[in-house]
Amino acid sequence: MTNQSLPTVADQVDVAADDSVASQTRLAIVILNYRTPALTIDALTSIASGQDLNDVQVVVVDNRSEDGSGQQIQTAIEQNEWNDWCRLVQSPTNDGFSAGNNVGVRAVHADAYLLLNSDTIVRPGALDRLQAEMDRNPDVGMFSPRLEWLDGTAQVSCFRFFRPATELVRCAATGFVTRLFNWADVAWQTNADGGHDRCSPDWTSFACVLIRREVFETVGLMDDGYFMYYDDIDFCQTANQNGIVLLHCPQARVVHLRGGSSAVKQLKAKRKRRPRYYFAARSRYYAKHFGGLGLLLANLFWSFGFVISGTRHLITGRPPRHCQHEWRDIWTNFFRPLSGPNR
Repeated sequence: MTNQSLPTVADQVDVAADDSVASQTRLAIVILNYRTPALTIDALTSIASGQDLNDVQVVVVDNRSEDGSGQQIQTAIEQNEWNDWCRLVQSPTNDGFSAGNNVGVRAVHADAYLLLNSDTIVRPGALDRLQAEMDRNPDVGMFSPRLEWLDGTAQVSCFRFFRPATELVRCAATGFVTRLFNWADVAWQTNADGGHDRCSPDWTSFACVLIRREVFETVGLMDDGYFMYYDDIDFCQTANQNGIVLLHCPQARVVHLRGGSSAVKQLKAKRKRRPRYYFAARSRYYAKHFGGLGLLLANLFWSFGFVISGTRHLITGRPPRHCQHEWRDIWTNFFRPLSGPNR
């Protein structure tokens, strides 16, 4: 599927648990849960304890966890008396990150939507700062906070758009290649100390992002042809093509317990084989934005980087950056890259 249009209020009421969503709220926070009830409850606790929740509604979408997550979260909502600003929506299927977030966006009518991972902790005042930036910048459609580790160390969360040559830089992971193709290196330098400097990167991690309703009305909802990964860059690239600006706001700070809601980053760190849906998403992204030739070039660039990385390993002993079987997995869905999500 391609990016979907935003439903009307009447459509949203059909999805929601009750008719209360017919009235519009200023900010809706969408948290997607899949078998991470403890993390989700911690995220809700951080929202409850350090934010002004006036005119804020939180929708937790349980992506058919089938492990009792939904009941645990509902119990926490009731026991902590969060019912006034938080409710649970059960998705009948698990169709991935994009589809689950789309369920949450459809479930409430709001001026803006904060998509928030379950493996996050919202620092006190972060929501107020993001909303203040939204008020100060009426021409900006999307806002990202500084993502950081629990100890306050900044994470890299802002990037340049991928292009086929990016695959060479990522796989080779060699200084001279990175310098030679620095225009294809995706890391975007931000103000790491959380000061006043703002910037407009190409895209940002959707572990936490604030999106105006008008953006969804312009470009549609997230593309649920992605199961997980590459969905955030895809949405930002589509928004950018429609003239929508993204602003990074480092004074708003959110802890991201990276890898808590998905094992893919842990597998990458250990150089273990990543799941098929990751590579299906990669193929979809390159084919969607660069065509079939772009996908082929991306794979050829990756293969060239693989040779460079392997040669360096033989000479220096430095371990390569690629994961197990990645030389084969990059060809996942090569002939049908725009087919549906692979789970």
